[in-house]
Amino acid sequence: MLKLTSLEFIARTIPESFIYIFAGYVFSDRKLNVNRYLIASLLLAVSTFIIRMLPINYGVHTILFIIIQTTILASINKIDVIQSVKSAIIAVIFLLIFEGINMLILNLTFKDELESIMLNPISKIIYGFPSLGGFAIIVLCYYYLRKKAKYKYDEN
Repeated sequence: MLKLTSLEFIARTIPESFIYIFAGYVFSDRKLNVNRYLIASLLLAVSTFIIRMLPINYGVHTILFIIIQTTILASINKIDVIQSVKSAIIAVIFLLIFEGINMLILNLTFKDELESIMLNPISKIIYGFPSLGGFAIIVLCYYYLRKKAKYKYDEN
């Protein structure tokens, strides 16, 4: 089980959900609908919290998360199902890459202390911010590049 504390839910899961839903809009090239975005993000955060409480093997929660994110993107945000699947998978892959890099750096830096760091919710949140920040930067960069390309295309 990968239970989340209320602090982890507020400081990590909710911001992560906002980035995931925004990534869904960005990677599917859809215009952001603020009301749907807010509802979908909070619903994804609550769903993540519930998934993490299930007694399932590590990794299964990721598959369930992708399914739920796809469902939310398609039903609430009205994004095409195929685009929702692609967006969800791309977003998860990016975050997994950033988390892997972050954990590698933490492991090289802290070695034997890493396990105790990850058991403390506050230090886990703090040391997890670089991966979330990297993910957010990639999504925002892609958003601005697409926006710039559309603007340039619209000028011609």
